[in-house]
Amino acid sequence: MSTTTNVIVTGMTCGHCTAAVTDELKEIPGVTDVAIDLVAGGDSPVAITSDAELDRTAVEDAVAEAGYTVAFS
Repeated sequence: MSTTTNVIVTGMTCGHCTAAVTDELKEIPGVTDVAIDLVAGGDSPVAITSDAELDRTAVEDAVAEAGYTVAFS
């Protein structure tokens, strides 16, 4: 059974930004898909699909590694 975690990532401006965040999030064990609705320079909604509930710290660390900040919705 899959679950979706919805977060907001701040500061992405382009496709390169979304690719960096997507790559980092997909490194989290259990993540099967990442869908980003880019709002250039603003708050972009991100839906993370995974096999189980995700650890908030793992998500925060992955987004920080890509150079952005995250808020849980």
